[in-house]
Amino acid sequence: MSSGLLLAACAAGPNYQRPEMDLPEHWVTQPSTISPTTQRPANAAGERWWSLYADPVLDKIEDEALAHNVDAQVATARILEARAQLGITESDQYPKLNANGAQSRTKRSINPGLFIPPVRILEFSRVTLDASYELDLWGKFRRASEASRADLFAAQFNRDSVRLSLTAQVAQQYFALLSTDAQESAIRKVLTGRQDRLALDKKRYQVGVIAEYDLHQSEADADAAQAQLISIIKTRDQQETSLALLLGRSPRHVMNGKLERGSPTLTNVWVPDGLPAELLLRRPDLQEAEQKLMAMNARIGVARAQFFPSISLTSYLGSESISLSNLFTGPAGVFQFAAGIGQPIFNAGRIKFGVQVAESRRDQALTQYKQAVASAFADVRNALFAQESARQILAAESSRSRALSKAHKQAELRYQIGISSRLELLDVERNYLQAELTRIDAQRAQRTAVADLFKALAGGWQQPTVKPTQRLPS
Repeated sequence: MSSGLLLAACAAGPNYQRPEMDLPEHWVTQPSTISPTTQRPANAAGERWWSLYADPVLDKIEDEALAHNVDAQVATARILEARAQLGITESDQYPKLNANGAQSRTKRSINPGLFIPPVRILEFSRVTLDASYELDLWGKFRRASEASRADLFAAQFNRDSVRLSLTAQVAQQYFALLSTDAQESAIRKVLTGRQDRLALDKKRYQVGVIAEYDLHQSEADADAAQAQLISIIKTRDQQETSLALLLGRSPRHVMNGKLERGSPTLTNVWVPDGLPAELLLRRPDLQEAEQKLMAMNARIGVARAQFFPSISLTSYLGSESISLSNLFTGPAGVFQFAAGIGQPIFNAGRIKFGVQVAESRRDQALTQYKQAVASAFADVRNALFAQESARQILAAESSRSRALSKAHKQAELRYQIGISSRLELLDVERNYLQAELTRIDAQRAQRTAVADLFKALAGGWQQPTVKPTQRLPS
């Protein structure tokens, strides 16, 4: 026990300590401006946070993406690579044992020279079991294993980070696709109305009620809506392709497959007041950054250990004979045990510069970790503000769209009975269509804001139910 503690104390390089940072003690929130009955707590859904949308189609494609997405599969493969690399590094702490065999046949020369060997052709056989071991007195191999183990944990957290980003991205792409579908429907509705008016204006022109100028204007209005429809269909097809690729579907399904549509609910999420700010440190990208810092810190010890002597033990046991038939007899037995020590004397500062490189990389990783933590808190703050802003914008745009919808119906009636001109109707119709498209996009933004919040919070978590309050970290 004491010898193990002594060896651990002899390990070169600094031991890792989590850097101190000026973090807020807890989340400070403000009273909510919406009813608690329309909100869901952020911890209600657990890791499968997207279930808050209550959309079976979204649940299905999220599972499909987690199972087949290319980036997620690559991240999983990197874990296997890091685990194998850890095994390679840890193997350096154990003795190495090799079996070797050799046989040779040599013909000696007798010309020129005065000495004539009694045997010109000489056969030699050798079989040995070789062992070697380098003592890890200075912790070089232990620090290397510590670094590789941190790399393995970093790879695991990287996979979790990729999966978290993937689930948020799938939800956002899905909401964008639904939004485009709704916008296409709104444009088709307007196009149908303009085509109906165009058919009516053609009849009115034939009987001389309107001038040719008015007929051409009506045709141009229908063509403008048709062009807008074609553009939105193109956008929808591109979004379907992007989502299919995100789900990891095959080329055949990317070309010909169709994506299901569901009906996700509009969910408002509140973050309970008084939660410890350190809860955010569970984010996988922050844990990955810290593991990388730990790996770089351990590699300083690997570099510093090069200053100290390396002590190696070697031995072999076997047989050698000039006659293959006598190779495994007692007189043919051989063995050797040797100890060697090597101490660097002069290498033009190579080891010193190697330590400086390791320390510099550790300092870079430390700075990146601190920046990642600060960015994480900024992400949460922005996501909380964005969700509230998106809710308010959606409420305003919905009210505007309802008002213009009523105005559009009244303008159509006024136009049909001849009170309003075609230009007045067209102006109201354009305003209504733009308001409806904006409302649909605001609905997408509100759904997306919830996904962004869960991405910033690293998903849901299990926490006792707390009184609903609005959310703004101090």
